[in-house]
Amino acid sequence: MPDLIEYKTIAIIIAFVSLFILERLLPKSVNVTAPFKRAIKNLSFWPVNIGLSIAIILPVSFFAAQFHLWVRPEWATGLTGFIFDLFILDLFIYCWHRAVHEIQFFWRFHEVHHMDQHLDTTSAIRFHFGEIFFSTFARVPLIMLLAIPLSSIILFEAFVLVFVLFHHSNVRLPKALEDNIARIIVTPSLHWVHHHAIRKDTDSNYGTIFSFWDKFFKTKSDTIRFEGMPIGTEGLKDKTFLKLLLRPFRRKA
Repeated sequence: MPDLIEYKTIAIIIAFVSLFILERLLPKSVNVTAPFKRAIKNLSFWPVNIGLSIAIILPVSFFAAQFHLWVRPEWATGLTGFIFDLFILDLFIYCWHRAVHEIQFFWRFHEVHHMDQHLDTTSAIRFHFGEIFFSTFARVPLIMLLAIPLSSIILFEAFVLVFVLFHHSNVRLPKALEDNIARIIVTPSLHWVHHHAIRKDTDSNYGTIFSFWDKFFKTKSDTIRFEGMPIGTEGLKDKTFLKLLLRPFRRKA
C-alpha cells in the first residue's frame, strides 16, 4: 500500500508539471490578471489539503475499507473490480459535486473554488479544506456498503487528481481531438463552461472523469466555450487567500 501512495504522488507531480508547462507554451486563453500572484494564492491551498489528506482522508478511508459490510465475489476483485470501482466512485463524485452546488451549506465551501477568475492547473488545487473534509465522510457509507478496497480508493484518487488537473488546465487542444475525447471524458472546454460566471452554466457539467454522466442525468450545458468567456462566480470578485479560507464561516458574502 505505501507503494501505491508513492506512485500516486509521482503521477500527480508529473501531471501537474507537464500541464503547467504545456498551458504556458500552448495557452487556450491569455486573459488573466496578475498571473504570478494568482498562482501563489491557489498553490497556497496545497499544503493545507496535503495535511488534511494525511491526517483525515487516508485514516478515514482505511477505516471504511476495513469495516466493509460483505465479502466481494470473485468478479469484483482485481482489474474487473477496479473498473467497477472506478465507475461507481466517479458516479459518486458526480452526485457529490451536484450536491455541493444545490445545497447552500456545502456551496459556501465549494464557492471558494469557483471564485477563481481564470482556469489553469493551479485552479485544480484550489479547494477549501472544509469541502474536502465533508466529501471524505460522505463517501464512507459507499465504501463500506460496496466493500471497496483501499487499493481501489488510492488508485481512483490518483485518476481523479490527474483528470482534475487536465480539465482545469488552460492547454489548447486541437478541436477535433477535444470534441472526440469529450464524448467519454471531461475536457478543458467542457469544464470551462462549468466555471462560466453565469449561474445556469455553473450548475451544469458536473462530471469529473467521465462526461456521459451529465448527458445521462441531463445536466450537460448547451453552452460552448468561447473566447473571452467570463470565469468565476456570478456577481462576485475573487478574494485574498485568508478571506477565502474564512469565507464559508462568515454570515454575509
